[in-house]
Amino acid sequence: MGDFFNAILSPLTIGEAWVMIAWHKLWTTIGIGGGWAWALSIVGLTVVVRIVLIPLFVKQIHASRRMQLIQPEMQKIQAKYKGKTDPESRQAMTQETMDLYKKTGTNPFSSCLPILLQSPFFFALFTVLNNLKAIAEGNHAPIGPITAEVAQQIESSNIFGAPFSSTFLGSTDTATKIVTVVLIILMSVSTFTTQRQLMRKNLPDSALDNPFMKQQTVLLYLMPIFFAISGINFPIGVLLYWLTTNVWSMGQQFYVIRRMPAPGSAAERALHERQARKGKTVTPFSVKGLDRPGAAGDGSSTDDGSVQDAPNQPVNRQRQQPMGKKRAKRSGPTAGGAAGAAGPSGAAPANGPDGDGEPTDQ
Repeated sequence: MGDFFNAILSPLTIGEAWVMIAWHKLWTTIGIGGGWAWALSIVGLTVVVRIVLIPLFVKQIHASRRMQLIQPEMQKIQAKYKGKTDPESRQAMTQETMDLYKKTGTNPFSSCLPILLQSPFFFALFTVLNNLKAIAEGNHAPIGPITAEVAQQIESSNIFGAPFSSTFLGSTDTATKIVTVVLIILMSVSTFTTQRQLMRKNLPDSALDNPFMKQQTVLLYLMPIFFAISGINFPIGVLLYWLTTNVWSMGQQFYVIRRMPAPGSAAERALHERQARKGKTVTPFSVKGLDRPGAAGDGSSTDDGSVQDAPNQPVNRQRQQPMGKKRAKRSGPTAGGAAGAAGPSGAAPANGPDGDGEPTDQ
């Protein structure tokens, strides 16, 4: 199992090593050297990883919004089979749920992809930094461009006196312990801020008052403890990667809340208010194959952000009263002339120059 895991991580490990070296050459070219060049190389590596994952993040956002909109239909299916434990009923409920996913183009696992795909990158960097000392001493094979000479250079570099491969528990150096504690605090603050703004602004009102949300609130305040327990075991370089990706997530979440809020959330209402103040058409988010209550109007927004035109209005087939000569003269040409006046779009013009449907005096 370990060999299989290493076989998967090996290409990522070598790729991250090359990215780090490329960033380091860039920083040294513009005059930044020493430990800060390697620190900024780790930051640059993090940015590259997050940029690569942006398409998956966009899919995650769309999947999350679809899941939120289909919750009422999901609850109907669950209520329909509530209390039924026989295999036929369970199979029927599963089938109806899958049909709902298919009809609305929803994949419940899409929202987990970015998180799952970040993990290999995280462990690949951990492998690089954790083996620096062994590579420098000749006890581990080089990782891509990180030869024994390069590893020795990284090992001798530090930020604020803390080497990149050192850990809180594995070092007696005071600088390492202080830098580790500071990084853990910054990681906790950035994660807390991200999750708090998500819970307060970007969740539907129906999701704010339920047992699951109370559990999330408790976990939010337990997050610093998790970071403290795990952070003291990771090298300084990994903690720097972790902090950078947390800060990226915080900025990314702020953008999403402002520009792509969850349906029914306070952030969505704020977005619609801003659109209304600017005179823009308010287009609630909707899912193909599922009508969103209150989304009717001039148009509706699809899951890709486009606007669909409203269906054509039914033609008024009410019999029109015949007009007298005087009235016909004041109203202008009709019948055959109306077809020409309607133009290519087929929309008839207003009856009078004022466009209010009333004839004007000549």
